Amino acid sequence: MAWTGCKKGVANADLSDTLPPVFPDYSGVTIPVNITPLDFQMTDNATKMFVKVEGARSGLLETGNRKSAAFKLTRWKKILEENAGDSLSVTVYAKYKDKGWIQYLPFTLYVNPVPVNRYLVYRLIAPGYEVYSKMGIYQRDLSSFKEIPLLENTLIPGNCMNCHSFTGNNPDNMSLHIRGELGGTILKQGEDIEILNTKTKETIGNCVYPYWHPTGDYVVYSVNKTIQVFHAIQDERVEVIDLASDIVVYHPESKKVITSELLETNDFETFPSFSPDGKTLYFSSSAFQKIPEDYKEIRYNLCAIAFDPETMTFGDHVDTLVNAAAMGKSISYARPSPDGKYIMFTLSDYGNFSIWHKEADLWLYNLKDGSLREMKEVNSDDVESYHSWSSEGTWFVFSSRRLDGLYTRPFFACINEEGKISKPFLLPQKRPLEFYNMSFFSYNVPEFVTGLVDWDLKKVEKMLTGGKRDSIEYLNIQNN
Repeated sequence: MAWTGCKKGVANADLSDTLPPVFPDYSGVTIPVNITPLDFQMTDNATKMFVKVEGARSGLLETGNRKSAAFKLTRWKKILEENAGDSLSVTVYAKYKDKGWIQYLPFTLYVNPVPVNRYLVYRLIAPGYEVYSKMGIYQRDLSSFKEIPLLENTLIPGNCMNCHSFTGNNPDNMSLHIRGELGGTILKQGEDIEILNTKTKETIGNCVYPYWHPTGDYVVYSVNKTIQVFHAIQDERVEVIDLASDIVVYHPESKKVITSELLETNDFETFPSFSPDGKTLYFSSSAFQKIPEDYKEIRYNLCAIAFDPETMTFGDHVDTLVNAAAMGKSISYARPSPDGKYIMFTLSDYGNFSIWHKEADLWLYNLKDGSLREMKEVNSDDVESYHSWSSEGTWFVFSSRRLDGLYTRPFFACINEEGKISKPFLLPQKRPLEFYNMSFFSYNVPEFVTGLVDWDLKKVEKMLTGGKRDSIEYLNIQNN
């Protein structure tokens, strides 16, 4: 290796009392045992870089004679497996024209033996507002650097695609919404694919924000009428506001949508999700406000209503779990953990379009004791917004604008049995400094799945461009 030829220079390196200036910041992070190599690059004027990774139990990786640390996948996988439940020590040596070799303080990587779900599905979109630029839904293999398109709008130009959701991280069941001239809701169940027209004469709009029932027998959606408001202030770029919004539950087998008068009120109800046992429906709810003049008064609480999947009925009352309005705050994206311990949500000053709210942070609601806490371990001075759980309930991913204030990037962290949360790390990429500096796309709605979403893309394209959409039926409002 080039490392051997440079041992003399490295051995005589001057010692620094600081950590190396590298991107991304991986110092002290906890990583899953199956994650792809954490390649990184120097952010200063170093001309060469050598890296030594030593396992606390066993294993040694060395890479060098380049300005970035790039690890061989097979050797990286081996050292992670050998040190699962322990740690790796990373020492960086850098050469400079004016001061020769410098050895920086080593930093530690902690290897969690719990693997993360192998794939991450997300939308890549340029942060524009007036027109739909190139966008697509992609699936990334987290055990490598491979990214595979799931659906791109080059197949259906002028259309927007969003709101992808899966049953308990299972790629076999998927809901995906398409907006525009060829709009519709794609519903995939195993090998069966259908495209639905989810607007009925009784509902205010199409089914939008989805969440699957754990049985796969239902999908809960919000139906929203929205407008966009553009700000003159740089930090407040755009706001998406509900003119009206309700909650409905769709039953694919019967092609019927059901709701309750408690979920279809004059107030705003949005961002639904089911509990892991499927017996509770969570959602965000706000008192009605005049739009657009009072849009900054819209504040959503975290609410819950019982749901009986056997009888397709709802409870007779709504519980307010977190009164965010009383805190002068607003809740969006409530996502229960797979083990039923927590609900993670985004807390912002008002509204539900938190993706452009600089103050938006992640919070945890404890379902066992009703306690509430800010997730300070992962929050930053910029936006933290959409998030989802890996199926084992240890790992989660969230969107953040902390790198530049412009683009959302996915970050990962884990939570242990005692509720301790690890320092987050950025989605790994080859030559990451160059990659993220040159990428002009935001990562939206990152969702974990346990395997690849497998479908016949030509068939899907033909169905989309063919224009046929299956209708659904609205059932009478009912409760238990």
